[in-house]
Amino acid sequence: MDCPKCKGEMQEHTTRTLQGEVAIDRCNDCGGLWFDNGEAEALKDDWMSEFLDSGDPTVGKTFNENTEANCPRCGEKMDAINDPDQQHIQYEVCEEHGMFMDAGEFADFKNETLVESFMKVINKAKGKLHT
Repeated sequence: MDCPKCKGEMQEHTTRTLQGEVAIDRCNDCGGLWFDNGEAEALKDDWMSEFLDSGDPTVGKTFNENTEANCPRCGEKMDAINDPDQQHIQYEVCEEHGMFMDAGEFADFKNETLVESFMKVINKAKGKLHT
């Protein structure tokens, strides 16, 4: 599989989680990560899974500016979205197949700050007040 951002070769890496094995693809050139649907969420709460994001975050920030990326599974243009809980993180999504994160984004995605966690609780509480 080719990287949707730099067209480098993606290599599969498998890790064990409490839910079983998860295989992600990491670009050998830019360090970006491809997650099939549900994999990033499964790994987010897994202890020490940020080691999978071994790419250089500085390189990742450079590639983050390129939001024109096609899904490596189906070839369709992916949507660039901001994470709903951590608005400063932007990644590309194919609703049918998965998501691509530039180097450094998964480690950031995995480690919410205290302020982000607090805002998540506040927003949930606000939602309950309006129902």
